[in-house]
Amino acid sequence: MAETDPITERLERKLATILSADVAAYSRLMAEEEEHTLHVFRGHKEVFEQLVALHRGRVFNTAGDAILAEFGSAVEAVRCATEIQAALRTRNDQWPEARRVEFRIGVNLGDVMVQGADLLGDGVNVAARLQAAAEPGGICIAGSVYDQIRNKLSLSFKSLGEMNYKNIPQPVRTFAIAEADGVGPLPAPAVPDGRKADGMRRFWILAAAVLLLAGGAAVWGYSDYRRRQGEAAHAAAVAAAMPIPTRVAPPSAAPGVAAALPQPSAAGDPTGVYGGPICYGPSEADPARCFSAQAVVRNSKISGQWPARIAGSTMYLTGDITRAGDVAIHMHAQREDGSNFAVIDLVGELRDGGLDAAGSFRNGRSVTLNWRKD
Repeated sequence: MAETDPITERLERKLATILSADVAAYSRLMAEEEEHTLHVFRGHKEVFEQLVALHRGRVFNTAGDAILAEFGSAVEAVRCATEIQAALRTRNDQWPEARRVEFRIGVNLGDVMVQGADLLGDGVNVAARLQAAAEPGGICIAGSVYDQIRNKLSLSFKSLGEMNYKNIPQPVRTFAIAEADGVGPLPAPAVPDGRKADGMRRFWILAAAVLLLAGGAAVWGYSDYRRRQGEAAHAAAVAAAMPIPTRVAPPSAAPGVAAALPQPSAAGDPTGVYGGPICYGPSEADPARCFSAQAVVRNSKISGQWPARIAGSTMYLTGDITRAGDVAIHMHAQREDGSNFAVIDLVGELRDGGLDAAGSFRNGRSVTLNWRKD
């Protein structure tokens, strides 16, 4: 029976998510303190392999300080990558910065060739190039991975644009994971100069659009305010032209005492656009921070929306205002699939053109809002 020609034998291919990792500055660390570096690396590698197995992955190749793993799910691969960096960060904290053994990680979703227990091809090569682009302790992912996970994990991303990598024929959309829920900020590379210019152009275009929307809301609010003022002035003029009725006291009242007429409220019309800072208190995974937002008050209601921190999601604000000026506000972020997260409830007051409220996330993290009428 004739033997099968290995060159013409059909190769097995499959789609897989590849995680590539290596140690930053490994050669320098080994040259400076070989035994310490090898001891730390072996401990890190053991944690690495345990987490890969926990997320139903498989380490298929190791060489020196490099580790390659495959996953059937892009979500599990990225979860594993963030948990690896969190675990190794904790281990590294016990050593001086110059002695820390930090992994760089790249994750790619692509077609690969199967050769026994090993995987080969551009799908693996791109993951290795992404890993080389990551910062020590950081993670870079391909656009193919980003498209799969962006609405499924609580992560913040930094777009690095389409990047050209050595021996990779096509540019690769590249993202760095800037922050992960439960892990906190992750180191991310600077945007290349060419991408910075494109990013700034997009930023100013978006800023102009936001200003136009805000301006439109402000004009609408002011026009509505002027209309209400006109209606109130007309009503006052009609009331002034009418004779003032004599209020007769009921028989039980003392002679000469008339019941008091109801007085109009002294508060001004609150209708308009309110804006200013929203501040989140510190949490275990995130320091205290503030950002600006705005909403519209009309007919005892307040409403607003703006892009949330997680890509593709939107933060919504709604609330009710009593005649006395007490305010109850509800906020939540919503993903593109309609699921909600980051739920916040606040209470406060609307007084003298100012809207001040305080509350918290469902996990107890404090939130304050201090806005003024535009």
